[in-house]
Order: sequence, then C-alpha cells, then structure tokens
Amino acid sequence: MRKNILRGGMVALVSLALGACASVDRSYGSADGISVTGLTDLPAPASTLPRFSPMGVVEVTVAQDETLTGTYVIDENGMLDFPLVGQIAALGLSPTQLAAVISSRLAGQFVIDPVVTVNPLNVTPPTVSIGGQVETPGTYPIANATTLMRAINSAGGFSDYARADDVLVFREVGGQRYIGLYNMAAIARGNYPDPALFEGDIVMVGDNPGERRLERILQILPAVTSSIVLLDRIGR
Repeated sequence: MRKNILRGGMVALVSLALGACASVDRSYGSADGISVTGLTDLPAPASTLPRFSPMGVVEVTVAQDETLTGTYVIDENGMLDFPLVGQIAALGLSPTQLAAVISSRLAGQFVIDPVVTVNPLNVTPPTVSIGGQVETPGTYPIANATTLMRAINSAGGFSDYARADDVLVFREVGGQRYIGLYNMAAIARGNYPDPALFEGDIVMVGDNPGERRLERILQILPAVTSSIVLLDRIGR
C-alpha cells in the first residue's frame, strides 16, 4: 500500500522515512512505498459516523411492520440475520447505510415503501492512539482528543525527551495511508492551526537524543568531579 507524506506546522512538504535509527537520522521518505504529496494537510475521512463491528447490537425499526422491529446482534463474521431477507453484511457499515440495505431488501417483495431506521446500542466510542515521547502513552477517546494539541495534553503532555517539531500523525482515508509531520512548537505559538484528529488516527511524538545525552553527562559529572578531587588529595 502506498503512503502519502505531508508536513504541517512548518507547511513544507518533505519525504518521510519511518525507520527508527540510533544515529538520529532525521531524513524522510526513503522507505519503499512512500511518496510525497502536494497536500497541505491530512485529508479528513469521508464520514465520521459510527461503523458496525462484530458482536455489535443494533435496534432496527420498520415503520410499516412492527413484527420486524427489534434488537439484533451482528455476529462474529460481521453478518446480521434479519427476518425475511436473511444474512446482511453489516461489517463497516454506518447506521444509515445498514438501514438502506435492509430497506432495499424488504422493498416490493415484503414491504411496500419500507421506512427503516437503525440505532446502534453498543458502539465502542471512537479512539485515537498516542505514543512516543508523551507522559502516558495509550488509547484515548476521540472526545478528549479532537485536535492534535488536545490529544498530546490528554496523554500528559510531552515527556522530557520529546521533540515538539517531530510529531507524526498516521491516518487511512479511502484505503490510502497518509503520514503528517507537525511542528507542535509552532502550532502552540499560534503560527499554524491545531489540526483535527479523527477516529483511528495514530499520533507518535519523536525522541530528542540530544537531551538524553546531556542528562547522562550531567549524571556522570558529579562522580567524575569527586574522583578528580580524591586523586588530587591523594597526590598531596
């Protein structure tokens, strides 16, 4: 699957290489299957409506026939067994789409001009995944992470080793995978809009090896200083 890369915050498009590298390789776009896009921001999903998954429970109402109205379970294979019409592939459909399928199956042969509504009863709240150099990586409800800045704040903010100018957002739209690179320092200053996040997005905050090296040096310095003083005293 090809992937498109775009850069937000600095608004400069760059190539993206996703391999983590101990030598702090900050180049982008060298991996196979990745191409640069001319977009200035990640495209939004076509729809943010809930989608049905296996073992989902739905309430179906058929206005013209109360005997068809009831609660139904989508099985582990994503199929809904509905009276009269049989098996319906419900996996990945929105409530409106599922209602349209049921209506079309009932129309003419079983019900004249059926009016069907579908209400999900146990839809899992949409989430985003936040990882990398944040205080509490994990999966968070999209309600608390509607934008990139809110998402990072929900995860406790940046860790001590975070690179605010190296924040990636992974998204799939219409079978195409996109990766956006954002400079959160510039966004936090109001230089660029805070990008919206959507269900299924993955946020990764980059690492700052320079900060790690500096901390290690500062940890070592007291021991080195003590050794020098001790040797100096022994020499006297």
